[in-house]
Amino acid sequence: MQISHKERGQKDAKAKPLIGLLLFLISIVLLVVTGPIGFLFGLFQQLFLRGLTGLGAYFLELAISVDQLGNVLMQHLFNWLWITKQGYAFGNRDETISSALGKNKQLGTLTPMGKAIDHLLDIIDPNHSLNSIDYYVQPDS
Repeated sequence: MQISHKERGQKDAKAKPLIGLLLFLISIVLLVVTGPIGFLFGLFQQLFLRGLTGLGAYFLELAISVDQLGNVLMQHLFNWLWITKQGYAFGNRDETISSALGKNKQLGTLTPMGKAIDHLLDIIDPNHSLNSIDYYVQPDS
């Protein structure tokens, strides 16, 4: 499923609700049916061609993709719990949760719960959200 450059920046594109639902269901079925095969193939390919370094790179790519999905999936909850009304919104499909969290940390728009999440991440990886900021991702209009 390819998205045009024109659609990429439009968060609330004029999609028909049933088409969106149908495409979502098809993507879930494809993920469930073909995902395990693709994962195992990628795992063995990276292991045999590039060793542990290849596995690490593969897992990092997967982690970023899952994180971007989480940013879209959890956007409404995160926007409600973690940032003030003036904050940088979560939900951009090209951005990780940590990047949006870091932008809000810079803006000073984290709520107490958002600050607690950021602090927890800092314990695991110092300055995680600030180091994760993707400056090439622009806010959705």
